[in-house]
Amino acid sequence: MNEEPHASPDDMLDRLDPMLSRGRRLRGIGALLSGLTGAAFLTALWTTEPGPLPDRTRLSFALLILVCLAWTVFGIWTITRRAPLFALDRVVAAWLALTAALLTGTVTTTLAAVRGRGLLPAVAASAALIALTALLTVRARARRTALLRRKAELTTSDPQ
Repeated sequence: MNEEPHASPDDMLDRLDPMLSRGRRLRGIGALLSGLTGAAFLTALWTTEPGPLPDRTRLSFALLILVCLAWTVFGIWTITRRAPLFALDRVVAAWLALTAALLTGTVTTTLAAVRGRGLLPAVAASAALIALTALLTVRARARRTALLRRKAELTTSDPQ
């Protein structure tokens, strides 16, 4: 029960105990550390190569580092944001995962086609990854839309 019967949903969210969002914060820290570690590892690997790398390899390194940095930014955004908009977190993460899957699938399929071998497994794995992340994106957006619709209903309903 709420002591203030006319509190808006935004007011109620503002009063949430910070301990309720511990899981969200831990996931944000995980995304931040994973992204930062991956970017640092890939950068170290790229810069310590003894000789010049082919253009495709340099492009692959750059894209993978960019994906890792995007997860780092997402982790920072999740940790530092005050409002616990869990549905928005999922939408942003789903779009980030879909973008990473599209980039990875494109690079993998292109490299397999250029090499002339492994095209079928590359296309199959890329298609499966893209389909899964697209499904997660659609589900996250649908859930957020339903929650926003419910919030609007609660906000506009007459208090009795």
